[in-house]
Amino acid sequence: MRDGENILIIRLSAIGDIVFSTALIAAINRSFPKCRISWLVEPANASLLRHPTIDEVILWPKAEWKQLWRQRSYRELWRRVMGFKRALAERRFDRVLDLQGLLKSGLLAWFTGARERIGLGSREGSRWLMTRVIDRGGDPARIGSEYLHLAQELELDAGSFEMDLHLGSDDASFVDALIIEQRLEQGFLVVAPFTTRPQKHWFESRWIALISELTASQGLPLLILGGPNDREAAEALAQRATGRVIALAGRTGLMQAAALIGRAGLLVGVDTGLTHMGIALSTPTVALFGATCPYTDTTRENARVIYHPFSCSPCRRSPSCEGAFYCMQAIGVAEVIAVAGELTARQGAAAQESSDVC
Repeated sequence: MRDGENILIIRLSAIGDIVFSTALIAAINRSFPKCRISWLVEPANASLLRHPTIDEVILWPKAEWKQLWRQRSYRELWRRVMGFKRALAERRFDRVLDLQGLLKSGLLAWFTGARERIGLGSREGSRWLMTRVIDRGGDPARIGSEYLHLAQELELDAGSFEMDLHLGSDDASFVDALIIEQRLEQGFLVVAPFTTRPQKHWFESRWIALISELTASQGLPLLILGGPNDREAAEALAQRATGRVIALAGRTGLMQAAALIGRAGLLVGVDTGLTHMGIALSTPTVALFGATCPYTDTTRENARVIYHPFSCSPCRRSPSCEGAFYCMQAIGVAEVIAVAGELTARQGAAAQESSDVC
């Protein structure tokens, strides 16, 4: 890699992975400050990339292409795909970093015509579209380790390699208004209970008990965050738990949720993008892992992972327990409360110490 290059990063989806990989932006800038950086992403995740040193965020119109395919409008689909290919090629990228490593991202990298296309753990045939493939590596216990490994393999100045999310002024204004509307001036807690895979879920009865205990022990209201598909489940939790609980799942944008997390006194969540945001934004965070391989090294003193592995752990997408999810059963409410108490006490002590110094 050389200074002044025109670089494209491809990471299309998966909120958590996009958050993890934002650390690459600073690594490139430290190493080659004159490089131009663009990022190719699906529209739903574009708001994660409001980074001041990203020169362009390019949106992949996946939904439009899928709709044309379903309509059997193959000629129009071909016209749009070729138009997108031309638009990528016209940008004259020198180097592409394909962080997704799938056939779809590999094809998009190949569309650019860049002289060097580097794939991270490329599979599904995408390695044949790359000029170089770097296997996924690094210490799996560290958050974002595969992207740190990539930075090191590219001989970038990785530094502390911290995730780098940037919130917009509109997101801050949304939180300010919500705090006034919901009388949250004394602070609030958040939970992120929802994911797309059942084996990563904790259990409803335990969320109800945890939420009730947290609102009592912390003396603060609690917000339930999630996506549009989680609204009904969030409202059910809010109705059944005691204390002041506000279901906001599906009622905020992605970065509005991030802004709420950044202002929260505590986040408890499962392996989902919102939980990873808590760590990125230095919010005291308790992450509950079971079926997926955890990053037990969060790189933050105020973030802890609770993980009790079994012989079948991590099963990822292939659970063998027939829905029992013993790894998640092993996480008890009392354990989560204890860890949460330690983190909030530490945060309070740090705030007091800072106040005393001032």
